Amino acid sequence: MKLILCVEDELDVLDNNRKAFEDAGYDVLTAVNLEQARELLSTQTPDAIVLDIMLPDGLGLDFLQELRTGKTTVSNPRTKYALRISNHEFSKVPVILLTAWDKPYDVARGLRLGANDYLSKPFEYEVLLARVEAMFRNVEQIPRRITYGKLSFDISSGQAYANEVELTLKPKEYSLLLLFVQNARRVMDAEELYRKVWNAPLLGDKNTLQATISALRRKITSYGYDIDMIRGKGYYFE
Repeated sequence: MKLILCVEDELDVLDNNRKAFEDAGYDVLTAVNLEQARELLSTQTPDAIVLDIMLPDGLGLDFLQELRTGKTTVSNPRTKYALRISNHEFSKVPVILLTAWDKPYDVARGLRLGANDYLSKPFEYEVLLARVEAMFRNVEQIPRRITYGKLSFDISSGQAYANEVELTLKPKEYSLLLLFVQNARRVMDAEELYRKVWNAPLLGDKNTLQATISALRRKITSYGYDIDMIRGKGYYFE
């Protein structure tokens, strides 16, 4: 039975969400603020998170960023939650955002930070259930492990390995390497790479992409892999 964490400060909405999911056969955890959510995540890993954007002790978007990047903002870095965050325990947990804000920028930011979907309030609970079910289907279609020569990727944990030794990759380095492996020997231009890894347009600034590629190259060349550039065309992995 799948476990869903609902983070919502409107008590009537939270209670209705809980009942809808329980009636559909899910186990449910509830939190009315980020502090409670962090406490729950210190001991449990939900299969999905339904996250309100505006909460009394912070923005759900900032919390989402913690989950995806592994960089926690909790005051005590020794908490179990902080340790699990830094180990990327939640980097791939599906997240659907709930928002009462009519601000496309906030929705766009949430999707770029790694939200799987969003739903605007007020909403029908059947629609919420259908969105969560769709997230689960999409996640289940993704293989748990991808192997390419000496390299392997644990998709659920967001870890990469070379000869079964863990590569110490930053999140964007991991995403970039996985993208290169999935498109081995295909030339991809900077715009495509940035759009797929950073979920945003390049806008002419290649410095971030070039710095990430340089750092990644240093970590994989000793294993016989490299990222080459064809001037005027783009990059390719071999």
